[in-house]
Amino acid sequence: MNSLCVIVPTVRNANVILQYLQNALDYKFGHNFYVILVTEDYVDKDKMKTLLKENSLDGEVFGYSERIGWFKENRCSNFIDLVPKRSHAETSFGLLYMWANDFKIGIFIDDDTVPHPDFDFFRTHLHNLEFKGELTCLSSNKKFVNVLYKCFNKYKLYPRGYPYSARNEEYFVKKCKVSDVIVSQGLWAGVPDLDSITILAEGRLNGIPSMILKKEDYSNNFCVEKGNLLTLCSMNLAFKREIIPAFYQLPMDDNRWGIGRFDDIWSGFFIKKIADKLDKQIINGFPLCIHNKAERNIFRDLQSEIKGIEINETLYKVVLSNEIEGSDYFELYENLCGVLRKNLLSFGIYKKFILFMVKKMERWVELVRKL
Repeated sequence: MNSLCVIVPTVRNANVILQYLQNALDYKFGHNFYVILVTEDYVDKDKMKTLLKENSLDGEVFGYSERIGWFKENRCSNFIDLVPKRSHAETSFGLLYMWANDFKIGIFIDDDTVPHPDFDFFRTHLHNLEFKGELTCLSSNKKFVNVLYKCFNKYKLYPRGYPYSARNEEYFVKKCKVSDVIVSQGLWAGVPDLDSITILAEGRLNGIPSMILKKEDYSNNFCVEKGNLLTLCSMNLAFKREIIPAFYQLPMDDNRWGIGRFDDIWSGFFIKKIADKLDKQIINGFPLCIHNKAERNIFRDLQSEIKGIEINETLYKVVLSNEIEGSDYFELYENLCGVLRKNLLSFGIYKKFILFMVKKMERWVELVRKL
């Protein structure tokens, strides 16, 4: 079995994997990856299986029924609720599959992206994860870094999940030594990853902002200094297996509060906090993907995001202002859960949701240990 696992959550466009396969073939990387298509029972799963087989791609298709079967086979059926239904956060299942099958590297790919043709997509991510040397390192007076900082003067954009209270920041740039990279975040040409408020403010009711990003809007890879947070978007993200105990994609959509769209954002806050403690790094920048976001009802996105946007303003401050202790990912994630429990009152009317989330985080650690 290959050591690289590609995880694609999709109900619309499983064919996207063929674009990434073509990039791999063009750059002589070949078929050296295993594909997990995470989907739902109402789609044509047989068609997805045929797609993999006809293109000589090793992999599997997991709708909800297949996920139930997998949990039963692994004697952990009581944990099935950790992977929400009909949610982007079902990428958590891909993490569990990776862990149980000892894949060394994982890559999240969204089904509305294609690889930028100027980049050897897979090798660039792998190179980032193996990189050791000097790299541009950013920090800010707000302790939060905008991954679109390079083109900010041109577009004035903040990505989805960037706290409103951390804006109008001042940056400090230096060189730092990078020695142990655990995450490679590829950014995006095409449609930027923005929140619904930003898009709605433009009067764009179809969910597509007017700004289109290009390769020229980026210049180099960079990392974010210790003690600073950033947004992690999982549409184009590679990571090492070791982080999975602390990389649960937070439970979105399938909850009674109707909160969505923050699974990757908040998991990013947590893994950055833990990375700092373990002297690990996150590289941001290349390889780019091209984000071909489909039109959607902006008011539905707003309804899904708005409570999360309010929670976000408190959550990032709680993460930044509290120390965590532990010697590995398991202990540090459990300690972070304890920090959130101790700060429940800070979240006001959302404290029950935070407790709901924390309980699932704690059970995630239990499940990963069991697997």
